[in-house]
Amino acid sequence: MPVTHSGFSTALRVNMERAVAQGEFGKITSIVIARQGDVICETYFEGDASTLRDTRSVTKSVTGMLVGVAIDKGFLPGASAAVLPFFADKQPLQNLDRRKWQITIEDLLTMSSILECNDSNSFSQGHEERMYLVEDWVKFTLDLPVRGFPSWSAKPADCPHGRSFSYCTAGAVTLGEIVERASQSSVQEFAAENLFGPLDIREMKWGTGPLGTANTGGGLALRSRDLLKLGQLYMQGGQWQGNAVISREWVDASLRPHVRVDAERDYGYLFWLQKFKTAAGKEHAAFYMAGNGGNKVAIFPEAQVVVVITSIDYNTRGMHQRTNQLLTDYILPALE
Repeated sequence: MPVTHSGFSTALRVNMERAVAQGEFGKITSIVIARQGDVICETYFEGDASTLRDTRSVTKSVTGMLVGVAIDKGFLPGASAAVLPFFADKQPLQNLDRRKWQITIEDLLTMSSILECNDSNSFSQGHEERMYLVEDWVKFTLDLPVRGFPSWSAKPADCPHGRSFSYCTAGAVTLGEIVERASQSSVQEFAAENLFGPLDIREMKWGTGPLGTANTGGGLALRSRDLLKLGQLYMQGGQWQGNAVISREWVDASLRPHVRVDAERDYGYLFWLQKFKTAAGKEHAAFYMAGNGGNKVAIFPEAQVVVVITSIDYNTRGMHQRTNQLLTDYILPALE
């Protein structure tokens, strides 16, 4: 049965559930909403509260959290650390260029490295589908050529924040192996001890690459309620039940705009930053995790609201726009 409390319009909730059930927003599998830490709506359209949700690239934001924890605990020196020194065994590299030695962890966190890697361009040599065809995903990444900036593509120096955005799953995968090498433990073990354990997240499923390393670009399945916990953790500045799981400094850095995506969105450290506008004209600033299918964990700090929308509408046109519309047509108006 759905969980509902005061603070969420019953009429809009009923209409929302009807619209979702009729497929107006694609293949939505669950919606969970919390306000000020209390769950005010919990509805499942496929499976139940125990079902693990494959939210694809929502995993990337979790990877950013793990990088932050590794820095907090001293395993990594900071986001400005160079990437290549972690991978002496992957050298010599193809497409040698001295600029590769300047690639930092922050470059990978912000999807703005100099590597030619663009999942939005099927011709890109670094496209994730090409990565999945080879055994060593990290070497695939480090071997990529340097990006070019033709006349129709703005150079970093000409972009807001001094970075040029290029969505790159391979970079997030590489961050996972950096965490492993720095901590000398697997991603699964590191996450269980330092992130999931403190949040009492016990059920999960990690996808892995051919060499057995966790797919930190999109391979983690969690329950909807546990996705909500991760959103709430960042809403609370990294605090959980009075304990600092992630430092506020890292949370704040993660949620600052570091690179412009387009006219509507900026990007932090593997988090999307955007304002959502309802039909009534009210804007709601949000930071959110997003994955293929339209999956979202959206945090609205002013309203103290966290929204989890899970979906299996993978690889369909308009998938993200549909869950955006679900937010602006039903969820946010119900909270105003």
